[in-house]
Amino acid sequence: MKKYFLSFALAFMSLTAFAQTDYEKIMTEKIAKIETCKTAEDFQTLANDFQRIGSKESSQWLPQYYAAFASIQKGRIMMRGGQVQDLDGVAAQAEKYLGMAQNLAGADNAEIHLLRKMAYSMRMMVNPQQRYMTDGARAGEELNIAEKLDPGNPRIALIKAEDTYFTPEQYGGSKTKGIEQFKAALAKFNAYKPKTSLDPNWGKSEAEYFLSLPAENK
Repeated sequence: MKKYFLSFALAFMSLTAFAQTDYEKIMTEKIAKIETCKTAEDFQTLANDFQRIGSKESSQWLPQYYAAFASIQKGRIMMRGGQVQDLDGVAAQAEKYLGMAQNLAGADNAEIHLLRKMAYSMRMMVNPQQRYMTDGARAGEELNIAEKLDPGNPRIALIKAEDTYFTPEQYGGSKTKGIEQFKAALAKFNAYKPKTSLDPNWGKSEAEYFLSLPAENK
């Protein structure tokens, strides 16, 4: 009888390990696609892929996190193209995924709070003058929470640098200040190691991009 239970336990462990390996493989493949997506449609497809993985792997928070991240990246492309009228819907979808991720990961996850900040900032861009005191304030709150939870996180430093870079001088920002913050963010990226190979590790190339711009654009 003991031998039977031992064999069953070993078989179960083998199946579990196989399933975990399969999950890690597909997640690794999809995460790698983040760097190759170019259009809003590319990111929408990727968000759908992560959502499907999350539906199957219902105990894992990272698929829902990456579905939210892909949705936010879709919105950022739309924003650069002037399609701000549709950003509320994109932000709502990202927030739906973040809610599911937070239910699994807990409320003290800095990466999730940072994406919430980005979603609120996206909403604000629909009408910055009207929404600065609402969505803008919520974005600031989420950023503060993320920074308190994980002050060494380079992605938090990156998003703060972006905010400074694109904020006019009369409101406390400037390209010069932003560049200095991008330098600080890059230093954090160089010292940073994610907890696992699947954990968030995006952002370094963006910091490098801003630092590579010609002097007249800084």
